Amino acid sequence: MPTVAFQGVRGAYSEEAIYQFFGSDVETLPCQSFQGIFEAVESREADYGMQPIENSTAGSINRAYDLLQSHDLRVWGEVILRVRHALLAPEGMTLAEVERVRSQPEALAQCKRYLHNHGWSSETTYDTAGGARDLAAEPESGVASIASRLAGQLYDLKELDYGIEDSPNNYTRFFILSLDDPPRAQRSKTSLVFASRHQPGALYECLGEFSKRYVNLSKLESRPRPGRPWQYSFFLDFDGHCQDPECEAALMGLLRRSSFVKLLGSYPAATTPTLDEQD
Repeated sequence: MPTVAFQGVRGAYSEEAIYQFFGSDVETLPCQSFQGIFEAVESREADYGMQPIENSTAGSINRAYDLLQSHDLRVWGEVILRVRHALLAPEGMTLAEVERVRSQPEALAQCKRYLHNHGWSSETTYDTAGGARDLAAEPESGVASIASRLAGQLYDLKELDYGIEDSPNNYTRFFILSLDDPPRAQRSKTSLVFASRHQPGALYECLGEFSKRYVNLSKLESRPRPGRPWQYSFFLDFDGHCQDPECEAALMGLLRRSSFVKLLGSYPAATTPTLDEQD
């Protein structure tokens, strides 16, 4: 039975992603920080780490990219989780009795229209699942929490409503981290980080190595290089495996034109769930 590390407390959306990918026959290991995920895998306390990398509405998680650049773990796989928010309350409370709703700021923002339509005030907590756990431990009159359905089940809270997010197209993409490379998949994706030389046309020439071989780029994002003010690294995803002939040739061309390249991993590409698959 594998052990998978994640950031947060039990009931976090990262834990939902673990169960979505690995099934119920898995051990989960809560960590206090993203750094803790990397350390748990590096020390072999966990077999894998479930690291959120970007959200379809909030964008990329910069701290995750910085850790990928400074650590040597491999991207073993990816998970795309449709984020469904639940309105949770202590047993006995009804929807009509709700006056205030607590959750992490991003979750509150993703349910802003729903909260406004009900006329409820909002209060921030440090964590979605942590807020649900604390409410279960110390119930307050008129107070509900926004968290995952899993959190409600774990902490015996009543689910007053479900799917309350304003946008149904709310997805979080996760990287599964490991010390090892995954088995070759029929449909693969590759992630890497590189830096171009500081000269005109350098980035254009780097990306041209993929274009002229018809390798599709699915993501390109810049991040400041640690310890090098005003210099930038580029995180890139492309369709295919690094050992595919055209992809391997593109990588060799990139190595010739860039100042450094770090391959993060080639892994099975995930499919975005449809809107009715996780209802």
